[in-house]
Amino acid sequence: MCGMPAVGKTTVAKILAEELKVPLVGGGDILKEIAHEEGYNATGDDWWDTAEGMRFLEKRRGSSKFDKEVDARLLKKAEQGDVVITSYTLPWLSKKGLKVWLAGTPASRSVRMARRDSSTPEECMKIIEKRDKENYSLYKKLYRIEFGNDLSPFHLVVGTDEIPAKKVAKEILDHISTMGL
Repeated sequence: MCGMPAVGKTTVAKILAEELKVPLVGGGDILKEIAHEEGYNATGDDWWDTAEGMRFLEKRRGSSKFDKEVDARLLKKAEQGDVVITSYTLPWLSKKGLKVWLAGTPASRSVRMARRDSSTPEECMKIIEKRDKENYSLYKKLYRIEFGNDLSPFHLVVGTDEIPAKKVAKEILDHISTMGL
């Protein structure tokens, strides 16, 4: 499962993993594993917002080895199958699995992020604009991916603007059942 930041990937992926009775693996979880292996105390959902988390992210920006290692580990999990994966890059890197793009406007995503992070939509819009640009630049440089523009790897595109996560998940599950997966 893929999509821009704050489009609802993790929430929908959790529902799918529970309904399908398979594990959920996120690129961020793998990146935390790597941070832990690098000697960081990468625990808790808000670790990325701590001073230590920020130091690791700065180290990550200095070397593509971290992102490439995340992708290598996610590829292995995708090859094994029977897993729900959230990743910014895997749909372009793997031939396996059903690839779903969750689509949402920046305005909708900023509202979702504000609710999640107890912030304001205006502040979140600034964060989203920055992250969108950074993700596009990073994945263009690493893999020549037109992140957010090239949807050619995806089997299904589902809008999330003002749609409850359970309804988005149901649309994906309905698609899976029609495919006989």
